[in-house]
Amino acid sequence: MNLLRSGAVAAAAGVHPQTLRYYERRGLLAAPDRSLGGHRRYPAEVVTVLRVIKAAQRLGFTLGGESTGSTGAAG
Repeated sequence: MNLLRSGAVAAAAGVHPQTLRYYERRGLLAAPDRSLGGHRRYPAEVVTVLRVIKAAQRLGFTLGGESTGSTGAAG
């Protein structure tokens, strides 16, 4: 299995390394395994997950599950 450190994952997905920890706290990413030195080690598939999250945000979705766009409903 190909495991990546957080800096490599963040660079590949185009996000800041702190974003990974934030998404872990929000439950969007599973807590990764750690190396003997305590470094987070993510599977390569996490890069795809991050890209999907960022694409959804560009479409107007928020991390809370609410859309930032107008639905036209009174409220």
